[in-house]
Amino acid sequence: MNFPRSIYTEEHDLFRDSVRKFFETEVRPYHDSWELQGHVDRNLWNKAGEAGFLCPCMPEEYGGSGVDFTYACILMEEQAKVYASGPGFALHSDIVAPYILHYGTEEQKRKYLPRMATGEMVTAIAMTEPGTGSDLQSVKTTAIRQADGTFLLNGSKTFITNGYLCDMVIVVAKTDPTQGATGTSLFLVEANWAGFSKNKPLKKIGMK
Repeated sequence: MNFPRSIYTEEHDLFRDSVRKFFETEVRPYHDSWELQGHVDRNLWNKAGEAGFLCPCMPEEYGGSGVDFTYACILMEEQAKVYASGPGFALHSDIVAPYILHYGTEEQKRKYLPRMATGEMVTAIAMTEPGTGSDLQSVKTTAIRQADGTFLLNGSKTFITNGYLCDMVIVVAKTDPTQGATGTSLFLVEANWAGFSKNKPLKKIGMK
C-alpha cells in the first residue's frame, strides 16, 4: 500500500523518474553478475556521476547540485526498490562527502568533492576490523606522528563498503589509545599511497 507523502514536490517526482530509470536500466539487469564477482562494475560510478546522482547535496561550488536531503532519500528509495545492495552510493555521498565538507580543509574539499561527484573517485570509510567488528572503542589501527609531522598508519580493516573499488578511504585510527574516544581520529588515505593494499573480495554470504 502506498501512503501519500507531503515532503515531495513535482520537482522531486521528475528527479525520481530519472533515478528509477537509471536503476532499472543500469543496475537491475547486472546485479546478479555483480553478486558473483563480489562488487559492482567500476563504470557504474561514472554513469551515476554523469547523471548527477552522486553527492547531490554537496554545494555547487564543490561539484554537487546543492539540493536538500530529500533527493538523497529518493536515491535510496529507488535503489531499494530494485533490491540492489551492491552500489554503495549512499555511503559515498551521504557519509564520506559530509565528513569532508564539514571537517576537511578547503584544499581537501576542492581536491576530493568534485571528483566524488563525477564518479572519478570512489570513496569508503574504514571502521570495522578483523576480530573487533564495528566497536570503535576496540579499534587496533594506530596512527603515530612521525618526526616530519606526518602520520604512519598501521592496521587492517574488513567488510568495508566500496572498499574494493575505493580510490580514497577515511580510516579510523587511534592517535592516543589512552584517551578513549578523544584519542581516535579520521585520516584521508588515497589508494595509490605507499603501504596501502587491498585483498580480493571475500566469498561472503548475504550482502557482497
